[in-house]
Amino acid sequence: MLPNPARLSMAVAARLLARLADVQSQKGTASLVLTGGRTGIAVLDHVRHHADRDAVDWSRVDLFWGDERFVPRDHAERNERQAREALLDHIPLDERRVHPMEPSDGRVGDDPEAAAAAYREVLAAAGRERGDTLFDICLLGVGEDGHVASLFPKSPAVREDQLTVVAVRDSPKPPPTRITLTLPAICRASEVWLMTWGIGKADAVAAALSGADELTLPATGARGRDRTLWFLDTAAASAISRG
Repeated sequence: MLPNPARLSMAVAARLLARLADVQSQKGTASLVLTGGRTGIAVLDHVRHHADRDAVDWSRVDLFWGDERFVPRDHAERNERQAREALLDHIPLDERRVHPMEPSDGRVGDDPEAAAAAYREVLAAAGRERGDTLFDICLLGVGEDGHVASLFPKSPAVREDQLTVVAVRDSPKPPPTRITLTLPAICRASEVWLMTWGIGKADAVAAALSGADELTLPATGARGRDRTLWFLDTAAASAISRG
């Protein structure tokens, strides 16, 4: 638990650098699922400016996204664009290891179902290389309604139990059309890190930690195979004792 959002994002950035370096020392490479939103992008910005940034060999990091707004590639709200501006354009990546979701003006056209199918193929190829544990770390923000990625309460996407990636056409948050990993894909991460801050998230955090049903509070179902970590500021953690 951290005292404020700035300290939260700084702490996650420092721990992320340490963990990626540790994974690389053990396996040679590391895989990371990025998330958008204020917290996710703030973490990347802190990684960019951290003194230990180069402790990670970024050319041996495989990058994926937990979800994406289905908008044109250069759209300001696209998670990939925001991640590149915050960090990715400033580190020595191997672009062959960077796996963004298709934009609405991409190679599959303005068809979110086709974009989701294309990303399922990306994950299938990763699975053939990495086995059943697809990701080392999956970063996720948590919304006031308990959503993670673009898995909203009681939506068809959060009910999906077979496919790894699906299209979302009726997101309650704009833009309405998105691509998202499903819970079965998220749960193929070795570690899931859930990050959130603010009093508006307090009830959702308390409910998730109390074991609420994942259909009504999707964050409950986001669990790593080896570890699930919550990073909270004081406000977001304020209802835990009541929960």
